[in-house]
Amino acid sequence: MPTHSIAVIPGDGIGLEVIREGRLTLETLSEVTGDLILEFEDFPWGCQYYLDHGEMMPSDALKTLEQFDAIYFGACGFPSVPDPISQREMILLIRQSFQQYANIRPVRIWPGVPSPLAPDRLEGIDFICVRENSEGEYAGAGGRVHKDTPYEVALQTTVFTRVGVERVIRHAFELTERLGRRHVTNVTKSNALQFAPVFWDEVFDEVAGAYPAITTDRNLVDACAARMVGNPQTLDVLVASNLFGDILSDIGGALMGSLGVPPSANLGPGTGYPPMFEPVHGSAPDIAGQEIANPLASIWSAAMMVETFGDLEAANLLLDALADVTRSGVLTVDLGGTASTGEFGEAVRRALKARAS
Repeated sequence: MPTHSIAVIPGDGIGLEVIREGRLTLETLSEVTGDLILEFEDFPWGCQYYLDHGEMMPSDALKTLEQFDAIYFGACGFPSVPDPISQREMILLIRQSFQQYANIRPVRIWPGVPSPLAPDRLEGIDFICVRENSEGEYAGAGGRVHKDTPYEVALQTTVFTRVGVERVIRHAFELTERLGRRHVTNVTKSNALQFAPVFWDEVFDEVAGAYPAITTDRNLVDACAARMVGNPQTLDVLVASNLFGDILSDIGGALMGSLGVPPSANLGPGTGYPPMFEPVHGSAPDIAGQEIANPLASIWSAAMMVETFGDLEAANLLLDALADVTRSGVLTVDLGGTASTGEFGEAVRRALKARAS
C-alpha cells in the first residue's frame, strides 16, 4: 500500500485550530480503514513567521513542498501584516508556482445545518464551482504611477491565456463527465467586457464541442449570483474566472449556512506538482484562539484530498461521518450550535469509528 506524504501548513488565526482537527480526523480515518497510510510534516509558515523572519515562507519553501503528495493548508492573514503580502507571498504564490489551475468548490446542503433559504427550497442543491486559479484577475499584472499626487493612476490587468482558459474549462467538462453529471454553466461578463471575457466564451465553445453529451448554458456573473440564490437547483457544474469563481463560491458558502462549511481543492492535473486542500474561509483573527471556529470545511477538504489520492471509499466514509454529526445537531456557534472546534472534531472521529465498527 502506498504512503501519502502531506505537508501541513496551518498558517494563521483559526487555521491552526481547524487544521488540527482535520489532521486528527485524517489520522482516525487512517486507523479505521487500515489501508490509508498517511505521513504528515508540519511547517510553521505564515504571518507570525513573517513577523519573525521578514518572509511568509523560507526562500526554498516551494522546493520543499514539491516533494509531497499533497499540501493541507489552513488560512493566512494577520491585521499586522498587509493582505497583499500575506496573500501574494504565500497562498497565491503556491497556487501559481505549482500551476494549481483548477480550484474545486462543491456546494451541498448538510443535514441539520440551517441555511438562509427556506427549508422547502433546499431540496436538490448540489453543484460544483470550478474556478480558474492561476491567472485571470489575480495574475498580479498592473501597477501604480504618480503615487501620492492628484494624477495617481492604478492599473490591475486581467490576464487570460489560451492555455490557462482552455485547461480549466476542459477540467470542468472532464469533472462533469467523470462524476456522471450532465451540465456545465459558463459564467462570464462578455456583455460589458469586450476582450478577455469574449475570448473566454470563444474558448468555452471550442472545448464544449468535444463533449457533445454534456449540455451547456452561459450566465453573466451577476445573473448567476441571483440564480444561485433564487434557483440553485438548476446548477450542476459551473466554470468561471478567478475573481468570478471566488465571489460565487462564497455565495455558495452562504447557501450552506456559513463560510465555515465550504472546502476547496487546488488542483493542477498533469503538471507534476502537488495539489493543495484548504477551507474557503480566512484566518478570522477576531475569533482566533477562542476554540469556536467551525472545522467542517477543513475536514471536508481532507475528504477531497483522500479522494484525490484515489481512495473514494475512505473519502465517502468521512463524508458520511460528517453528515452523521450535523444530522445529530452537533454544530458550532456559526451554525447556531454550541460545540467547540474540538468537540465538533471529536464527534466526527466518534462517528467514523462507529461507522467502521
